[in-house]
Amino acid sequence: MEGIKIKTLIIVPAYNEALNIEKTVKDITKNTEYDYVVINDCSKDNTKEVCEKNNFNMISLPINYGLTSAIQVGMKYAKQNGYDIAIQFDGDGQHNAKYLKNLVKEIEKNDVDVAIGSRFVEEKKPFSARMLGSRVISLAIKLTTWKKITDPTSGMRAYNKKAIEMFNTNASLTPEPDTIVFMIKKGLKVKEVQVNMRDREFGESYLNAFKSVKYMMNMMLSIIFIRSFTRKDK
Repeated sequence: MEGIKIKTLIIVPAYNEALNIEKTVKDITKNTEYDYVVINDCSKDNTKEVCEKNNFNMISLPINYGLTSAIQVGMKYAKQNGYDIAIQFDGDGQHNAKYLKNLVKEIEKNDVDVAIGSRFVEEKKPFSARMLGSRVISLAIKLTTWKKITDPTSGMRAYNKKAIEMFNTNASLTPEPDTIVFMIKKGLKVKEVQVNMRDREFGESYLNAFKSVKYMMNMMLSIIFIRSFTRKDK
């Protein structure tokens, strides 16, 4: 792919991110030359109005479908418009757009199918209660794929055309760790790239203590009892 212009789309799912979305999109336009689309997941606040005021490229969903559907809509947009790479990029301001070129380079230069922006490639993952779930999910991925993924819950991921097509043909795929297991099992090359992330400045994560435990349990069940049985196409 060297020497060929790589058409890249950044997919920004946004739900109630009125206080963060302007800064997020400006970070993208300042630090990259890639296209972007905000997927407004029927926010209850004025996320839509902020995007319209700034003439952001936006798809506004009629009801709140959730993160998975927002990403799937973005992937359909990417396929329909002929993008070579689609990047998942959170709308809460925690991701840093200056690292996106490194994810794209990994796909372009090293024949990688999925590049994950990871906090722990070069830096050690802290031993903390907050990281317990991440460690357990990393262990489940290692046991089922023999692949070490240090930051499995990272929401910064770049997908090539093959991975974009998978999202378009398999409605069960999510922007979560179990999809990484599915793609590895299907034979896709997945690699982590070191990035740094910011703390959320405004708003709150949808994952409280109860939802975090539920999320981890769902991921473990999906990875071990569903995705681990995925077989590579012949």
